[in-house]
Amino acid sequence: MKPSFHARVLNGPFDDPGIYVRVLREGRAMMFDLGFTTALSARDVLKTTHIFISHTHVDHFIGFDNVLRVCLKRETPLFIYGPEGFIDCIAGKLNSYTWNLTSDYPLYIEAAEVSNDRVKKAIFRADNFFKREDAGSDQFNGTILTDKSITVKAAILDHQIPCLAFSMEEDYHINIDKAKLIKLNLPVGLWLTDLKKAIRENTVTGTFKVDGKSYSFPELRGIVDIIKGQKLSYVVDVLGSGENVNKIVNLVKGSDTLYIESYFLHDDRDRAKDRYHLTAREAGRIAREAEVGRLKVLHFSPKYMNSPELLIQEAEEAFRL
Repeated sequence: MKPSFHARVLNGPFDDPGIYVRVLREGRAMMFDLGFTTALSARDVLKTTHIFISHTHVDHFIGFDNVLRVCLKRETPLFIYGPEGFIDCIAGKLNSYTWNLTSDYPLYIEAAEVSNDRVKKAIFRADNFFKREDAGSDQFNGTILTDKSITVKAAILDHQIPCLAFSMEEDYHINIDKAKLIKLNLPVGLWLTDLKKAIRENTVTGTFKVDGKSYSFPELRGIVDIIKGQKLSYVVDVLGSGENVNKIVNLVKGSDTLYIESYFLHDDRDRAKDRYHLTAREAGRIAREAEVGRLKVLHFSPKYMNSPELLIQEAEEAFRL
C-alpha cells in the first residue's frame, strides 16, 4: 500500500515536540503542535492547511508566530484547533502586534477551541486587522474535522490543564490493479481520477467515458482495490491516569503509527505523576493495548540527555510484551 500520509517529527526528542504530515495525494500538509518550526521551509509552512495544538505551553505553541509571519500574504485559509481557552490565546498572540498596513492582505485564520461538548470558533482576518469575529459553535462528539477523505478526532486529557490528543485517519485507499487494466485493454488516463472521485463521493451510479466508450461501475469494479486507509495519532503531555489511558487507547486504536511522549522512566514514575507526564513504560503499554502498528516515542525529559536509549528501550519492551 502506497501511503497517503508522510509524517516526520519536527525536532529531536529533547526539543519541542511536533509532527508535520504531508497529505501526498492532495498536495497539502497538516501539523500537530507548534514548537520551534525552524526545521520547516517556507514552502512547507505554506502547504499547511490545518494545525492542531495539544495545549499552549510555550514548547508546543511558540512556533505560531513563525507560521503567521510566513502565511501573512497567502490567499488560502489557515485552520487551527486547540483546547478550551485557545481562541483567547490566538487573540492574545495577534493583539501583540500592530496591523495598520494589512488592509489588503488576504490571510484568513479560523481558530477553534474544543471543550467538553462544544467546538467554539472565531475568525481573524488580516484585512480587518485581525480583530476577533466570533463564529458560533458546533457540538463536539469526538470528531473535530471531516475534510475530503480525512477525519481528525480529539480526546480531552488531563495535564493539570485540558490537553488534546489527536488521531488522523483517511477513509480508505483506492488502488488501480494495472494488470486487470491491461487485461481489459483500458488505458491509463484522467478517467481513473474521475472514477476514484466518484467512489469516494458515492456517486458511481452513472457511466464513465474511456476512449469514447461508456462503462458502468460494475463493469469497472474489478480493476479497483479498496482497502483500509492510514491512521496516525499524536499524544503528548498527559498524566498516566486510568481515565487518560482509557481515552487515549480508544482514540488511537489501530493506528499505523502512534507518536507519543515518553517523558520519564518508570523508576521516576512519582516525578511523572507530579509533572502530569507519561512514563516510557506507560507509553508502550498504551501502544500495545491499542494494537498500533508502530510506536514512535518523542518528548523526553532533559534528565535523560545522556541516555535517551533507556526511554526508547523501556517503551519498546512494554510495547512488545
